Amino acid sequence: EVQLVESGGGLVQAGGSLRLSCTASGFSLDDYAIAWFRQAPGKERERVLCISGSDGRTWYLGSVKGRFTISRDNAKNTVSLLIDSLKPEDTAVYYCARSKWFGVTIESEYDYWGRGTQVTVSS
Repeated sequence: EVQLVESGGGLVQAGGSLRLSCTASGFSLDDYAIAWFRQAPGKERERVLCISGSDGRTWYLGSVKGRFTISRDNAKNTVSLLIDSLKPEDTAVYYCARSKWFGVTIESEYDYWGRGTQVTVSS
């Protein structure tokens, strides 16, 4: 069965780093684009990064570029999100989701979602 499972969230201090993982099962990760979304308290969910299935294309939300790095390990069927220099504004539930094509912007085009992992950044 297709599943995406996020892990790695937690409570960290501002300025610290955190690595989130999105582990896929039931499908080959290299056949799909994976995006990370986040939803902060009281705010709408936003797409923050995505990575293509096979050719290495990436996209970053401007506000996270330079601090967030997305990567994939197809052998482990895992997409990772490394967050550096964490800010309190990064506090959110982080979700990974898959799409058949890279770069789609509409949430409904992502057919499978993980349940999310909470990142809380203290000041």
